[in-house]
Amino acid sequence: MPDTKIWVTSDWHFGHDREFIWKARGFNSVDDMNETIVRNHNALVGPEDDVYVLGDLMLGAAANIEYIKRMNGKLHIVRGNHDTDSRWLMYSALPNVVEMDNAIYLKYNKHHFYLSHYISLTGNLEKESLKQMTLNLFGHTHQKTNFYMDMPYLYHIGVDSHDCKPVLLDDIIEEMYAKVKECKEFLDESSEEE
Repeated sequence: MPDTKIWVTSDWHFGHDREFIWKARGFNSVDDMNETIVRNHNALVGPEDDVYVLGDLMLGAAANIEYIKRMNGKLHIVRGNHDTDSRWLMYSALPNVVEMDNAIYLKYNKHHFYLSHYISLTGNLEKESLKQMTLNLFGHTHQKTNFYMDMPYLYHIGVDSHDCKPVLLDDIIEEMYAKVKECKEFLDESSEEE
């Protein structure tokens, strides 16, 4: 069996027919956005891969559940602000959904992650290593950058900052370490100037 991978994503907003969603993402219509997100996802994610989806999977008509059914991988869903009780119930009936919760705590390669729809302050730069703190992966903000306020332990995984694709957890870890280095270099330069 090939190695399975861990992916993280959020804010698909399938069926959300508002220009401020699909046009801001560079699409000509909500249908174009929906199909591109499915195609991008399935080009990367294998059927046995784990995918953590941090909220706001769909809006609009119940028929939009069909897009989620088409997504590869075993879906672990965190509830977002648009995931109403009726949508939550629909998600629970999908064959590709293996876990659903308001937030998920995940240990991976000696790193500790708090997966939530909303930003959660979980760490600081006083620690010597990212392995000594809980790292927050979040969605919700629709920001175009990966880090919230340039903090290396607050990582946005929404499709808006990742070209409408899921992100490999190993790549997120690498980016976080690079951001820690960047922040420490900045702090060192600032203290030298004083």
